[in-house]
Order: sequence, then C-alpha cells, then structure tokens
Amino acid sequence: MVGCGRVGSAVALELDRIGWDVTAVDQNEDALQRLGDRWNGAFVVGHGMDVGVLQKAGIEEADAVVVATNGDNTNLVIGQVAQKQFDIETTIVRVLDPARAKVYSSLGLRTISPTSTAIEFLTDAVRSAGPAEAQS
Repeated sequence: MVGCGRVGSAVALELDRIGWDVTAVDQNEDALQRLGDRWNGAFVVGHGMDVGVLQKAGIEEADAVVVATNGDNTNLVIGQVAQKQFDIETTIVRVLDPARAKVYSSLGLRTISPTSTAIEFLTDAVRSAGPAEAQS
C-alpha cells in the first residue's frame, strides 16, 4: 500500500483484517498512527517513487500494489513502475482526474477514480428521485 492517508490506511487496515500480509509506505512517519494498535503489517518510511523504498517494502514479492498518495502524477508513475518494472499484475491506482484515469486505463493500468464514482452515484441518486414537481 503506497500512501497511508485516509484512503490508503483504510485499505491497508481492511486488507490486513482479511488476512493479507500488508506493508504500508508513506513519506510521513506520523501516518503510521492512522493504522492504530491492531496493525499487523509493516510500515516503510519513504517516497513511493523511490525504487529502493519499494524494494524495502517487498515489492519484488508482492501479489498486489495499491497506490493512493495525494497526487495523481505520483500515483500514476508508481503504478507504472510496479506494473512494468516489477511485473505486478494487480496494480491499482487512485486517480482523482477522471479524464486522466480513463487515458491510463486505456493504456492497461487499472485506475480507480473516486471523482468519477461520486459523479455516477450523485447523478443516479438525483435520477432515482425523479424530476421535481412543477410549481404553479
């Protein structure tokens, strides 16, 4: 798990809870606090774009990599490194910009865009409510 903010820490904790061997990577050591006392995984301090940091986190033996830092460009670069340099088939990258997520998805990178998801859910919620009654 690269990026241990609100999203990354929640994903890391859930994967840990269901039995995955998880290593979280964040450049801010204080991010470890988000994982709490029940955290069974490892934590590596460093920037996820540093290949040495990824290797220290065990990327060479990883079954999956999830990238959710606070920057789309950073996430995309780390995701491509995981996928292409380390041959991690299950590489999932959070990308806030829907257009950028679509482009990289078409290039073979698995992207998740919470912005696109929010747009879809909000639009569906309004549609399901139906049009407002016309006021006289």
